[in-house]
Amino acid sequence: MSFVSPLVDNPAAADPGRRNAAVLAVCQGLYTCAISIDLTLTALTGWQLAPDKALATLPFALITVAGAVVTWFAAFLIQRLGRRLSFALGAASCTAGGLISVWSVFHGDFWVFCAGTALVGVFQAFAQYYRLAAADAVASQFKSRAISTVLAGGVIAAIIGPALAAWSRDLFPTALFAGAYLVVAAMGALSVLVLLLAYRETSVSTPAAAIEAGAAARPLGQIVRSPVFVASVANNVAGSMVMMFIMTAAPLAAVACHYSIDDGAAIIQWHLVGMYAPSFFAGHLIKRFGLGPVLLVGLGLNLGCALTAMASTSLPAFHAALLLLGVGWNFMFVGGTTLLAQAYAPAERAKTQGFSELLRYAATALATLGAGPLLARFGWQTLNMAILPVLLLCAMATAHWMQAQRRARSLAPASDTA
Repeated sequence: MSFVSPLVDNPAAADPGRRNAAVLAVCQGLYTCAISIDLTLTALTGWQLAPDKALATLPFALITVAGAVVTWFAAFLIQRLGRRLSFALGAASCTAGGLISVWSVFHGDFWVFCAGTALVGVFQAFAQYYRLAAADAVASQFKSRAISTVLAGGVIAAIIGPALAAWSRDLFPTALFAGAYLVVAAMGALSVLVLLLAYRETSVSTPAAAIEAGAAARPLGQIVRSPVFVASVANNVAGSMVMMFIMTAAPLAAVACHYSIDDGAAIIQWHLVGMYAPSFFAGHLIKRFGLGPVLLVGLGLNLGCALTAMASTSLPAFHAALLLLGVGWNFMFVGGTTLLAQAYAPAERAKTQGFSELLRYAATALATLGAGPLLARFGWQTLNMAILPVLLLCAMATAHWMQAQRRARSLAPASDTA
């Protein structure tokens, strides 16, 4: 997998940081391949295996639930064992989960299938720290580009993943979808190899970082009350929650509208392109226009997704809505992660990252658990209408942080002359 790194034109950025961002981009691509197969087929596999069709989205929801449970502990495991070994253990859980899923599909066992998807959720919990690991390894002015570099690794996988799902679902004629989960296991195994062979432990070394490293860590309660943390969590949580809520239901909604499984796979494919393709330029947009405007554009694109989905259930409307959803998520996620990387000192990293990811996963777990029942009871248009209050709250948190930034800038000259 090859791509143009957004860090390549920044010779001032540390070489080890650039190298690790590239390695993590490859891992992000493998992770995206694996998770996109689950995104495309797990709800349908759940529908096939579930003893009660109301449980159809439970296996997919358990990916997020397991991620929510593990993510807090993953932050401290990374701190204790290092990123290389911790990330490799996370990827190994994907291999185990994929193999368990293959067995469960062959034997028609819904609950064992749930266990397999939960292990993929463990992988997801660790993979979500790839972008933060890249940001922590470079100086502050390069953080958004390092994050974009990692997410850019998902672009090719966003195209290949759903195509692999469509191709591999019939690999074993006697067990529909089993072949797809064998591919999931292979993606996890490849991730383990890449991490163990190519990733190097590193951290940014600057005078500012050295001063921060020696400073006393603030209590978590003080950190979470800061406007920068609130805005970062609002964008990471709202972006991911809305994205998972709509994306989980989209293949089922498409099939309910009498479109084919292949149509559902294509919808997810273009959604994933929307999620990751902007990573090639999101960092540049943040540098040129600032974090606030990029975050607000992301919110506007999510609003466009909801309005498009409410207006029509045609196949082009599904494609357009999910594409807007993907691009909006990218802007909110890159921007929100950049804010998060600014919210803590090195001594505060594990607890701040862990708490932020825990909040994000808890919210997205609720979203994925609720997507299936709400879709079945209220329909696709109402499901999209339900995201509007979430977007409004996120916009308010972002506006509050932007106001705090303007206030701090206006006071800076007075402080300098004092």
